[in-house]
Amino acid sequence: MREKRKGRKSDLKSVILNHVYKNIKIYAVIILLFIIGIILGVIFVNNINEPELTEVNEYIMGFINSLKQDYHIDKIQLLKKCLLDNLLLILSMWFLGLAVVGIPIVLGILIYRSFCIGYTVSAVIAVLGTQKGIIFLLSTIFLHNLIFIPVIIFMTVSCIKLYKSIMKDKRRENIKIEIIRHTIISIILFLLLCISSLIEVYVSTNILMLTISSI
Repeated sequence: MREKRKGRKSDLKSVILNHVYKNIKIYAVIILLFIIGIILGVIFVNNINEPELTEVNEYIMGFINSLKQDYHIDKIQLLKKCLLDNLLLILSMWFLGLAVVGIPIVLGILIYRSFCIGYTVSAVIAVLGTQKGIIFLLSTIFLHNLIFIPVIIFMTVSCIKLYKSIMKDKRRENIKIEIIRHTIISIILFLLLCISSLIEVYVSTNILMLTISSI
């Protein structure tokens, strides 16, 4: 049994590595765009004016103070929201991957999501300082983003691969196969985002409640 499990793991690993190797140029471009989005988010925070920075400060400190006052987080509602947001994300990217004009929007979604991460990290550190900011970020957005970031990158690559396949080979049967493959990948990635949502709601929230007193 152990040998079979090891064999399956090695097969899965080889499939993933082979996929990345074959699409290394696409991954390089997508990761570069993701990094650019993060940098833009950081630059945006560093260049906002004083009134806007005050609003960000009030929002973050208000959230932290409410948690310190034993604010009850409705985890069921939060989980439903996370799952719905992730479902809409995957469905929109799946659909846009089928449309010839959809790829720029897919790339826009990728950059926007990375911009939000860069903005959040920069804003939290600007308000709380480096040490407290890192504690807050590690207990809120770090864990689930370990899944979310690879998923959105992989989904973007899948959309681009589908687009290139449709443009390269317009035979109906081959297009059908590529669409099925894109759909299966989308379903798998959504399931991973479900795990990410569970971590965000039930793990990160509990860690935050344990560390909130030190922030």
